[in-house]
Formats: sequence, structure tokens, C-alpha cells
Amino acid sequence: MQKQIMSHKNQIALVNGILVVVGFGAHFLLHNEPLEVGAFVLASILGVLPIALQAYQALRVRVVSIDLLVTIAVIGAFAIQNFEESAVVTFLFLFGAYLEQRTLNQTRSAIKELTELAPESALLQVAEGQYEEVDVDEVDEGDVLLVKTGAKVPVDGHVLRGEGHINEASITGESLPVTKSVGSDVFAGSILENGTLEIQADKVGEDTTFGKIIELVEEAQDSKSEAERLIDRFAKYYTPIVLLLALVVWAFTRNLELAITILVLGCPGALVIGVPVSNVSGIGNGARHGILLKGSEVINRFSQVDTMVFDKTGTLTIGNPEVADWQFYGNEAEKKQVFAFLGSIEEESDHPLGKAVLNWLGNFDKVPVTETKVVKGGGVTATVAGRQIAVGNLALMAQTGLTVSKAIEKDAQNFEAKGNSLVALAVDGQLVLLLGIRDQLRPGVKGVLGQLKELGVKNLVLLSGDNQGTVTLVAEELGLTEAKGNMLPEDKANYIEQLQSQGQVVAFVGDGVNDSPSLALADIGIAMGNGTDVAIETSDVVLMNSDFARLPHALGLTKATARNMKENIGIAIGVVLVLLASLIFSNWMNMTIGMFVHEGSILVVILNGMRLLRYKVK
Repeated sequence: MQKQIMSHKNQIALVNGILVVVGFGAHFLLHNEPLEVGAFVLASILGVLPIALQAYQALRVRVVSIDLLVTIAVIGAFAIQNFEESAVVTFLFLFGAYLEQRTLNQTRSAIKELTELAPESALLQVAEGQYEEVDVDEVDEGDVLLVKTGAKVPVDGHVLRGEGHINEASITGESLPVTKSVGSDVFAGSILENGTLEIQADKVGEDTTFGKIIELVEEAQDSKSEAERLIDRFAKYYTPIVLLLALVVWAFTRNLELAITILVLGCPGALVIGVPVSNVSGIGNGARHGILLKGSEVINRFSQVDTMVFDKTGTLTIGNPEVADWQFYGNEAEKKQVFAFLGSIEEESDHPLGKAVLNWLGNFDKVPVTETKVVKGGGVTATVAGRQIAVGNLALMAQTGLTVSKAIEKDAQNFEAKGNSLVALAVDGQLVLLLGIRDQLRPGVKGVLGQLKELGVKNLVLLSGDNQGTVTLVAEELGLTEAKGNMLPEDKANYIEQLQSQGQVVAFVGDGVNDSPSLALADIGIAMGNGTDVAIETSDVVLMNSDFARLPHALGLTKATARNMKENIGIAIGVVLVLLASLIFSNWMNMTIGMFVHEGSILVVILNGMRLLRYKVK
């Protein structure tokens, strides 16, 4: 019976409303008192059923809810035969709950849109050249799948055969299609706009990037900030206090109508709903723009940031460095062999500078590499074809006991002055090759940093493992507040702690891989993600397509959300105070008007929160 009533609450509200209209029609048009009373009585009884059931369910877990206040108020009005008010109050409460749920569902539209993009089926290769349509849950890692034009990519994987353009808006927020060919990575939930691809599944189900994004946004929208938890605790005690106040008023005045009016006026509905709707709308807006905000507490902290610390490579720069200058100091007859040593070592590295070196070398004769040792913040030492090789910065050369000549020092200074990062190669204790590798600044990065300043960020700091000359050059070009070079990951973390000890609220922007200690330590960790697992897991905010230009939108959105939350709290408290003041100092306030204003205030804070769904940074 309870389940039937609760599942048909909206239909009950509709019938309740029709009966209220019949009651008023009987009073004003037909002047039929029996029909009027009968309609209002039936509307009151029918309308109070779902409200009373919700109050009972809350009491079972020892919570005095708003539903209990309304139930008691309706029963009281019924007891003094004020059937008109009891009927209208139940209708307004049920109709308000319906509108509240409907508008809240709209604020969660980001989740709905993401869920609808989730692939449901896949074309699985069952034999060479033959494919069978199966449920996406039946696909395992390693399976070969076919994706046709217009279809959704069902899993994370890589292209085995074919070429096409894929819309990755569900992952990155970027609507422009991306060209995919053999070897390219593809993500579940993206759409193949043209072409046909044969792909191999690397991740399936909840392990895909798309699955993790949905999970993150769901968790973020369901999370509660400290302000929400405080309001929940306040409502827990506030509601019983209102009930007690009504009892005291009735005990002293014996005015039951006044007591039940206090119950209605004191309902804290707008206060309870105001903060969550702001946070949910803010998180939804971020999800639509490829910005993952991991919960309400992140929004609150991010809105207070006054210092932003940046990594250089892949953050302020494109992250695709190239060899711009080089000088060979060894025996010309051994140059080809030296290049083979360098390429063989760099092939085993995933460092961006290593990739730049390989692109510069092109084809080379690969030789076996043994006894490889990675020197943190320095480079690599190894044995290659029986020769002792060191590849890295000049600090590594010094650690290996190598003495750098004045001529090489001068070349190094010239390379650094041009904004190059240095990579040196030593063979058997002699430096034979010096490379200057340069990365390009992200287009428009200076304008983005200017927007951050306008949004209230006072300090823009660059921390990099690169040489100080290159870091200083970048800082001067971008107008940064401070720049530190030659920093290891632990040095960056220590510097962030130092800034925090000075009372600064620090956000760190990095790539989510090398800078995980700084991302974790900062008040807000922001990863230039490209949808990578590490970025999603280690940071508080993820810019899914690594679009640096989205950073001002992310910061502005959190500030607007925090401001919106305060507005909703002010509206909710202000309405309750005005209602109570009207009850004390005027004669026109009654239970019906109080309930109407109460439900109206809930809709006002919801609609105010929903404005965030349309937020765009100026």
C-alpha cells in the first residue's frame, strides 16, 4: 500500500489539485457548501497520505523532517475544520515537490547526456572477416571490433586497420573531429563521423576513460561540501525546534491555527535544497565543457585560489619539443655510432625530450642496451655495446665525474639563452654531443594567464625541472610572478608547502604523471589530462582535452558557483525571516500564503542555481 501511494505521488497531486479547483468552484460559482466541504475534505485526506508516509519513514530513522511539520499542520487545520487551508497546503506541497524534482533533474542533465552517449552494443570479430553484434558487456580486453561510420566506439582501444574522423566531445568537450589511423588510441563513447575502423579493445566497461568520467561526475554531484554538511546538521536541529516552538505557542495562546501556521512558515526547504542545486549545476556545466570538478568541496577550495603554480612542459608549452640546436665534439668517424648509442637508449625512454631526440635522429642502427639506470632529475646511464654511456643534463655529467670544457660551457649558455633545454651525451667519460631542445608555448597562453589575473589570481609561479635560463625566458615572455628552474619533483612539492605556510591558497597545474606529489599536495591539483588514468585519479580538477584555455572557465565557474550558493542561503533565510515577521506584525499572513511563499522560495533557489548551467567566462 505504501509503495503504491509513493509511486503515484504525482497522480495524487493532480487529483488533489482538481479537487481543490472543484471546491473553490462550488464556493464561488455554485454556492454549494456540501460539495465545497466534500471536495476540500477529500483533497486534504488524499493529499496528506504521501506527505505523512514520508514523515513516518523519516521518523523511523530518527529524523524530524519537513514532511512531519506539514503533516501536523494539515491535521491541525483539519481538526479546526479549516478544510480549505488543509487542502490547499497539501496541494502546494505536493506540486512544489513535483516541480522541485523536475527542475533538479534538469540540473543533472550532464549525467543524463553522458549516460545516453554510453555505447550499448559492439561488432565483435568472431572469425576472420566476420563480425557479430553483441552487447558491449560481452566484449573482453584483446577482442577485435569493427566500428562503422556514425557508430559509437564501444571500448578504449587502438586502431588496427582503417582511417577516419572521430568526434571525442564526450571525452574532451571538444567538438572538432580528430583524425585516427593505424596505431591511434580511441575512446569509448566517441563517435566515428566517417570511415571504418578495426580496433583492438584495451579497456572495457567501467575501466574505460568514458566509464570513469561518468563515475567521477556522478560521485561529484552526489558529494557534499562542508557548507552542505553544516546545513544538514542545522536542519536536523532546526526542524524539531520549529515543532517545539509551535507547541509552546499553542500551550500559551491556545490558538491552534497560529501554531500550525508557524509550522508551515518555519519549513527550511529552500535552505536545504539551495546549496546542493548550486553545486550540481556547477559540476554539470563543467562536465559539458570538458572540465571535471571532483565534488562540492573542490569547488569551494578552487574558488578561493590566489596562487597558481605551473609545470612547463605540456602545460604552458605544447609538450611536443624539437631539437633546435646541436653540436658534436667527438671523432667524426664515430658520429654514426654515437647516434646509434643515443637512439638505442632513448628508445627505452618515455620522456618528451627522448621522443624529440628520436624524431631528430630518424633512422639509426640499434645496438643492445644493458645495465640501464635512471638518475632522478638527471637522465640515464647505461652500457651500450660495452661502452659506458650517460645521457641527460649537465648536472648528470657532473655527477659522473665528467669535466666540461670552457668551449662546451659557452655553447651550453648560448643554447640556454635561446630557451633550449639541454641534453648531453657522454661516451666513456667524454662529452661528445650537446643538444638544444625547444618546446613551443601554447597558442594564446599569455591571454589565458591575463584572464586568471582578472579572476583574482595574484601570483603566477612557474616551477620546472628545466634549466633556469629557459625557465626565466618563458617567465619573462608570459609575465609570470616567479620562476624556478632545475627543480626535482620533491623540490616542487617543498616549494608548494612553503607557499601554503605563507597563507596562500595554491593550485598546481601539471600533466598528472611526473608531478603527482605536487598535484596531491596543492590545495587544488589541476591536470592537463587528455583523458589519461593517472590525471583522472591524482587531481582535483581535470581539463580533459588538455586545453589550457579552459582554465579561466574552470576558475570562473567555481567562483560563480560559490557566489550562487551564498545567494541561495541568503534567499532561504531571508524568506523565513520575512514570513515570521509578517506573522508577528501583520494580520494577513496565514497557512496557505505561508506554504505558497515557502514553495515559491524553493523554486527561486533552484532556478537561481540552474543559471550556472549557462555560465560562460567573460
